[in-house]
Amino acid sequence: MAFTHFNEDGRAKMVDISAKSETERTARAESALRMQPDTLKAILEGRISKGDVLAVAQVAGIMACKRTADIVPMCHPLPLTGVDIRFSNNGTDILHIEAEVRTKGRTGVEMEALMAVSAAALTVYDMCKALEKGIVIEHTQLLFKSGGIHGEYHRET
Repeated sequence: MAFTHFNEDGRAKMVDISAKSETERTARAESALRMQPDTLKAILEGRISKGDVLAVAQVAGIMACKRTADIVPMCHPLPLTGVDIRFSNNGTDILHIEAEVRTKGRTGVEMEALMAVSAAALTVYDMCKALEKGIVIEHTQLLFKSGGIHGEYHRET
């Protein structure tokens, strides 16, 4: 079996994507934070002492998404054409984060979407840890991707 991210000397390398065609590429990922109902209520009502949790988490997710190649060693730096982060909740104890990332390029944006929701979730935790240290970040996963030779992927629910 040949490994794509190792050279003939067995050393790490970034895969050459120059021969790939540019296509429209999209990825959606999600993460969730499980917390006490009072913590979720405080977030939604803007009562967290550090400020507007969702606004800061949204910006953090976008910023991290743009820096994915600086953090994940074999990721290519990509010219992103769009990043959107949305929040929802179950009305009780779970805050959902979903990111959609787009580019026109030679490689996909799955890692960028996963980075966006991860950074947003960590930011929520950071801003709320004084109120609740037991918040759990869970279910960080790819939901959808399109573009490229592997086509579409849809996570089965």
